[in-house]
Amino acid sequence: MPFFLLLLGIVEAAKPAYVFPFVILTMMIDSKQCPCTSGAPYALCCGPLLSGQTPTATAEALMRSRYTAYVERNISYLLRTWHPSTRPSVLDPATIPNWCGLQIVRTERGRKDDDEGFVEFVATALVRNTLCTLHEVSRFVREAGEWLYVSGDMLEDGEPAEIRAGKTGRNAPCPCGSGKKFKKCCGR
Repeated sequence: MPFFLLLLGIVEAAKPAYVFPFVILTMMIDSKQCPCTSGAPYALCCGPLLSGQTPTATAEALMRSRYTAYVERNISYLLRTWHPSTRPSVLDPATIPNWCGLQIVRTERGRKDDDEGFVEFVATALVRNTLCTLHEVSRFVREAGEWLYVSGDMLEDGEPAEIRAGKTGRNAPCPCGSGKKFKKCCGR
């Protein structure tokens, strides 16, 4: 018997009938973690933002959703959330590296009642078996109730760290800092 049916029987016996569909929905949602490393399920984190169902509430939420859009190569979302004064006319998905890690270092302003915010982050990508990092402070503004990315200042030169089969095995911890095994993270 599949696990979810077994669990379903346990939940049905222990809870009122109206809770049952919610439990199954929660199990389905929890199956895919959001790439933004918030720890939340994608369907409750960046998914509604990327689909346009929900506006971003803070600059950090926009930063995380844009990172997820880069992971998914969602060009329309990236352009839609880029301030018109700095937005490129096109983005080529072929030039986007394979992003595999995000760490938010700090945020400054950028809350629900602010009109400007800054998010410092370190993002990790795997490019031709080379692990590269981008350490940046991004500037965001809120116009007409919507947060938009304006620009970013790189804090380090992002020198890549070479990944070799002998140094980073598939079962070794991923060098991006996610805490996952390399084969389940950047080594995919």
